[in-house]
Formats: sequence, structure tokens, C-alpha cells
Amino acid sequence: MAVKLNKSGFEHAQELIGHGKVVYDERDAWSEHQPPAEYENSFIQQYGWREFGKWHLGIDDEHAENTKARYKFPYGDFDRVHRCAVLSAESRAGQYKHYDIERAVAHLHGTIEAQKHSPGVRASTH
Repeated sequence: MAVKLNKSGFEHAQELIGHGKVVYDERDAWSEHQPPAEYENSFIQQYGWREFGKWHLGIDDEHAENTKARYKFPYGDFDRVHRCAVLSAESRAGQYKHYDIERAVAHLHGTIEAQKHSPGVRASTH
């Protein structure tokens, strides 16, 4: 599998985090918080593949552009970044030796944690 960092997804995540659009949820909550396939399909129909791709930190170039299989390491619910998704992506990227993604996700994780502990941040839990 040729998975590489999706720079537009990484930049989009940074922007969302900078605007405080983060859910400070628990580590193992992503399986419950991840949007269901039907919601993903609806999002793709409404906004297109490019916007769908922005919600993923990895691209598998062995899959066609307009397929879900192309996009790896989701980090949010199409509205906010989920801490649990970032933690999951960080773990999986390291496990599968996708070092560029692992570094990017570690940066996002650090930014989320720093922001969470900043004065004036209202922690949103799903």
C-alpha cells in the first residue's frame, strides 16, 4: 500500500483546530463517533470528493481518486476534529510505518492538547 500524507487534509485539520472546532473526547471513542457510511455518502453527494478528502490525513494512491478506499486516517465528523480520531490515526500510522503521517498527526495531537489546556477554551465532548 502506497499511503502518503494528504497535505490538504493536514492543513484543513490545522485550520479547524486553530478555530477551536475540536471535540475533546476519550481515546477509544472514535468507533462510536466516526460518521456512518450513509452519512459519508451524503457528504460526498453534497460536497464532492475533494471536500471528503480534506477530512483524511492519508491518501492511498493505489486506489482511484473517486473512491473511499483512496482516503485513510479520518480525523473528524465533517464539522469538527475529534481528539479520539487523531489518537487513533497516530497509533495506526506508527503501527504501519507511515512516518510522514505519524509526524503530522503527532503535531495535531500536540496542538489539540496545548489548546485544551489554554485559558478560555471550552472543552467540547461529543
